[in-house]
Amino acid sequence: MCGIAGVAGDLNRDRVRSAVEAMTGALAHRGPDDEGSWISDGFGFGMRRLSIIDLAGGHQPMWDSRTGLGLVYNGEVYNYQRIRADLQRDGAVFQTSSDTEVVLHSLARHGVNSVHEWNGMFAVAAWNPSTKKLLLIRDRLGVKPLYYFWDGATLTFASEIKALLASGLVARTLNRQAMWDYLTYRYVPEPETMWSNIWKLPPGHFLEWSPASAPKVTNYWKTDVLSPNEPVDIEQKTKEFADLFLDSVEHRLLASDVPVGVMLSGGLDSSAIAAAAVELGHKNFHTFSVGFAEGGEFSELEYARRVARHLGLQNHEVIVDQREFLDLLPAAVRAADEPLADLTIVPLLAILRLARQHVKVALSGEGADEVLAGYKLHSLNRRFEAIRQIQRLPSSLIASISIALKQVSRKSGDTLAKIASIPLSDWNVTLRNYMTWYWEEDEKASLGWNFRGRDSARLLETMYAAAHSSEPLDQLLAVMQKSWLVEDLLMKADKMSMATSLELRVPFLDYRLVEWANRQPVAVKIGTVNGRNVTKRVLRRFASGRLPEEIIARPKKGFPVPVSEWLRNEPFRTWAVHHITGKHAKLKDIFATATLNRQLEQAAAGNGKAADRVWALLVLETWMKEYRVDLATEPVGLLTAGTLA
Repeated sequence: MCGIAGVAGDLNRDRVRSAVEAMTGALAHRGPDDEGSWISDGFGFGMRRLSIIDLAGGHQPMWDSRTGLGLVYNGEVYNYQRIRADLQRDGAVFQTSSDTEVVLHSLARHGVNSVHEWNGMFAVAAWNPSTKKLLLIRDRLGVKPLYYFWDGATLTFASEIKALLASGLVARTLNRQAMWDYLTYRYVPEPETMWSNIWKLPPGHFLEWSPASAPKVTNYWKTDVLSPNEPVDIEQKTKEFADLFLDSVEHRLLASDVPVGVMLSGGLDSSAIAAAAVELGHKNFHTFSVGFAEGGEFSELEYARRVARHLGLQNHEVIVDQREFLDLLPAAVRAADEPLADLTIVPLLAILRLARQHVKVALSGEGADEVLAGYKLHSLNRRFEAIRQIQRLPSSLIASISIALKQVSRKSGDTLAKIASIPLSDWNVTLRNYMTWYWEEDEKASLGWNFRGRDSARLLETMYAAAHSSEPLDQLLAVMQKSWLVEDLLMKADKMSMATSLELRVPFLDYRLVEWANRQPVAVKIGTVNGRNVTKRVLRRFASGRLPEEIIARPKKGFPVPVSEWLRNEPFRTWAVHHITGKHAKLKDIFATATLNRQLEQAAAGNGKAADRVWALLVLETWMKEYRVDLATEPVGLLTAGTLA
């Protein structure tokens, strides 16, 4: 696991060297064990390494003597030993036992198509000095981030935005549309970032560049949710899932020369990973859990303890209180690169700091809900089915019922007429079904900002239009896998873990398991277990007999954070007011103070939606201070090399 960075363009060797050194310096937290670089006129790249496989070898950049191809690489290819054996039969000679060399030789022999053989998480940069061609690759699901800057002349790339800013080659011009979209989604939707001309390479894509051309981005992998309408043998489906899931966990446990732990929330997903690890023969390993000092619904520690006792694990706990939360907030926001108003970034950073004291690698449960239909999607699916049944009625009957209903309730009659008139495939867009939706366009306009962006809803509409299924549950899962999962869950997992120099691995996002799940009937994901209609049906069946029933039956908690409670009471309430409207606040210079105060007052009165909005504003304010963003004087020019190192 590493941080990678590079520069390409009409630059002399000294300028390239200073940029690459500043960029890799800004990534030191991603790789404290080793560093390396290669510099020439017009191109240079470097890396910082967190040694996981082949601790003594695996130094980067790494070069293929036959073709001259060079590579820096961030990630893990879990099936590297099988690929290595295939390459050796093809004549490849290896100097190390690292997966990095496997990636290098497979690219050198088979080009970018070799990516289809890799099972893992990765961000790759390969450079051929003789042909002057650069290749950047990001893994299928977007577990590892990769950013690039292009201004028409210079291309820079890195694992984190802060490294691009440190290069001294990137103009720090705020992307106001990205900020406009952030206010709605609580994160910046890809491929844009908060900075103009800095882009996210999308998951499942590669980028090609040479001095005579602009960057070309190509999609190499995609999967969509297409649930067939067919009978389900749930016993057989559970076996298929178990085989894939156990193999995924085993790959992520064995591809390591250092100890591996598990992030254990006490919920179904992480507990299933821990149970799978024990079943595979990994005993008495370390697990890590976090709770809040408030206890009650804001602490799942007791559930985590029960799982640890049941499986015989060494569980470690950290408890976060209000003071510690505020102390950690700037570090968490800085680590995230962009404003990410996910309340869990702070406790996640706290638990990862604890985990790093014991292990270098940990498994985590991201992706289970988006792949296996978790959260409360069983309730939403019932709503879709109700709409389907209504729409099957004769139109004349619906019209008669609607007229009759209007005699009692005009709203009810109009609702029935609406249900009948909108195709089922359009209901996700109609209802704006998504994980987050903080501000509508007119509500953002009320902030008084002298910028009015394109309607943020266009992004959601585009994502739903790209879904290949007409079934609303399929559409929703497809959209969540390509957006929310990547830009919120995986982004915070990578940034918070690498801020502590710890690698997180996500067994539910083995691409084979994702492709399998996306081809399954809805009844595999939503259905009956022990007489209850549940989400993640096949996972709960897998867990039966492996975990206590109370863990299997638990509803999704989603890592509850008591910020809404804190905003109603002192001293957090006063801190929040001062933070976004005080003397040194930046937001009050661009947003209407009256609107900010109204949101704060509503949050203090217990309005949950206002509390969400206030948290988004608190994170945005913190981000602007951490990255010294001043909209009043934008653009702010170039950031001096090394400033954010």
